[in-house]
Amino acid sequence: MHATTARLRYWWVFALRGALGVLFGVVALAMPGLTLLSLIAVFAVYALLAGIVAVAGALSNRHNASDWWILLTLGLAGILAGALASLHPALTALVLVIVIGLNAILTGLLDIMLAVRLRNVVRGEWLLLLSAATSLAFGALIIAYPGAGALALVWLIGTYALLTGLLYLVMAYRAYMAEARPPTPSGDGGRVERRSGERRMRPAGH
Repeated sequence: MHATTARLRYWWVFALRGALGVLFGVVALAMPGLTLLSLIAVFAVYALLAGIVAVAGALSNRHNASDWWILLTLGLAGILAGALASLHPALTALVLVIVIGLNAILTGLLDIMLAVRLRNVVRGEWLLLLSAATSLAFGALIIAYPGAGALALVWLIGTYALLTGLLYLVMAYRAYMAEARPPTPSGDGGRVERRSGERRMRPAGH
């Protein structure tokens, strides 16, 4: 299998991570009375599941895509953050909030690397870049203001998860459609998607 095709098959990783993010975000925003410690517990489950999905996606493509290690690193970071939040409840909420922020920053950096690799494969890599920018901004805010009020942090974390989850879902759809569409020879760096009517035949005599 060509590396380009393997990258397109990352679509289910984006889809599952997006669904988990949306679910986590909805839970956080729909429960205004949720305490910060309860939110961190929910985050631990989300991070663990999202990490496992990324690791599974990386391992399933390790023989076909040279950039499989990016997803692997992303998954391991999520698993580590989730495990730390769930296995060490004695840590202060402040420390766990900083862990969430650091995980978001690392996720943003890895998403940028993955978007660069996907730019010649499928249109819409800007969605991944936007998700990365959101993660970086969120992580920076969390680390800069870790002692913000519990309600403010709940809303911030919930909004971040919901927004990035939606972006992942749209990216998954684009990658799925690109994989389902048969590749055509092109000189534009190998992009699969093409604008309709690009090869329309001209009438005779023109």
